This record gives sequence, C-alpha cells and structure tokens, in this order.
Amino acid sequence: MQDLILSGNSDEPTMSSREIAQLCDKRHDNVMSDIRRMLKDLGMHSPDFLGQYKDSTGRTLPCFHLSRDLTDCLLTGYSSPARMNVIKRWRELESRQAPKIPQTMHEALRLAADALEQNAQLAIASEKLTAEIAALQNLFNEGMTPAQFVKGLNGVNCMAINQLLADRKWLFREGGHWRVGGYARDTYLTEQQSQITPRDAEPFVQYKPVLLRKGAAAIYRLYLGRRLVMKRTWNGEFTHDTIKKVA
Repeated sequence: MQDLILSGNSDEPTMSSREIAQLCDKRHDNVMSDIRRMLKDLGMHSPDFLGQYKDSTGRTLPCFHLSRDLTDCLLTGYSSPARMNVIKRWRELESRQAPKIPQTMHEALRLAADALEQNAQLAIASEKLTAEIAALQNLFNEGMTPAQFVKGLNGVNCMAINQLLADRKWLFREGGHWRVGGYARDTYLTEQQSQITPRDAEPFVQYKPVLLRKGAAAIYRLYLGRRLVMKRTWNGEFTHDTIKKVA
C-alpha cells in the first residue's frame, strides 16, 4: 500500500485508515468516523493523526495514520476476521523495518536500553488490551442495556449513565422514554421495540436501548479514563463483576 508510512516524529510505523478500511471490508468514511470517536473518547486531538492520499482520480483526500496501539484500540469493536487481517498486515509492516546498526559502544548501549523500554511498553499495552478484552467478555452480554452493563463496574452510578450517553448524543428523550440517537444507532446501540397492551388503555410501543459490543468497549474505556459518573462511595478501584445472563 502507498499509504503505509513511518511517523514523521519517530521510527514508529503507522497504518492508514484507508488500509484499515480495505482489510476490514469497511467504507473508508465509516472507519474515519470510528477513529474520530475513538480519539475523542481517549482525549486525543484528531488533527495530530491526519494525513493525505491521492485517489484514482488524482484528488487529494484526508486519512488518518495510527500507531499499533491505537489500531488495536480501534479494532476492539470490529469482527475477529477483520482484526486478524490487520494483525497479519502489521506483522508484514514491522518486519520491513531495517535494524539500525550501532557504530559506537554508546549507541549499542542506547539501542539496548531503548529496546528494553519498548518491549516493556509493548508488554504493558498488550496486557492492557488483554485485560480489556477479558473484562468485556465477563461484562458484556447480548441484550444488555447500558445501565445493566455499568452495574457490574465498581463505583459507577448506573442511574446516571443514560443522561451521560444523552450528552454524547447516543440517546435522547421522547415521550418520557429513552430512544437511540442517529449518531450511535447500529454502531454503539440498537433499539428493541415491543407492543404493550395495558388494561383499559390504548396499546403503545415501548422502546428499549440495547448496547452493542462496540458500545460496551467505548463505555469501558470511558470508565478506565474516569469519565463516567461515579458514586460518592467509590473506593477508586477499577474492578468489575462477572455478569449474570440477561433473560
């Protein structure tokens, strides 16, 4: 791919949103939107990761360039085949990096120290990603509402989660009920409908916002980033309980 590059500020390889879209069989504009949301959730500035490429007609269009850690973070909500395609591509990219040959003992010691530090950082990032995936496997179950999901997170005020999601344009109020907004629909949340026929009253449709796996991953990252509404009695520990299956 033409848009696989090395970051201008370091020797760290990056992968473009364009290639991620092709490897994951997704539209590039949708991947760009996913990246913008992820960077916003992580408190990062999107322009810091912007790049450009030329399409088949010669137009110059925007794209993002992500590090390995940010790519792994983005893929948390994607399918297993998509993640595997990107993992294989990352291995190809990293194998192409030519090793730097030290010219002096000082350079050799510096490279050795850098390698140890990089390995430690990779181990931490891998451990963090593994822990996040394990947490989601324990916490998330198909059919859960946002409140049911955060109920298992230590210290979270589950009564405040819907309003927080409304502030992020995931939900909105309609007729006293929570509805899924267009921003989050079929990405972070879906909506279940049921016909209610009460005695001595007109039938009505009840709407239930239901969390999708990508939405659960985004909420869990907000939790780790201390950006959810917490209880006053929270002890400051980020722990969770294994879920009980939703009926």
